[in-house]
Amino acid sequence: MDIKKIVADVVNKVKNDKDIAAKFAKDPAKTVEEVAGVKLPADQLKNVTDQVTKSLAGGSGISGLAGKVKGLFG
Repeated sequence: MDIKKIVADVVNKVKNDKDIAAKFAKDPAKTVEEVAGVKLPADQLKNVTDQVTKSLAGGSGISGLAGKVKGLFG
């Protein structure tokens, strides 16, 4: 399983799909598994979710992501 590819795929989907972005903001772990199409072990899921969040937020954590997602809607 290529974790870097999963992270890249999820980041791409969240950036380009408002519905996926909204889902990610509400439940990041579930959204990662849905987009990846695989059930990940808890430690890998946390790692992927953290990496996606950091990529989307420019390293500023979930609060930065929330602002970006909110910006998509208005």
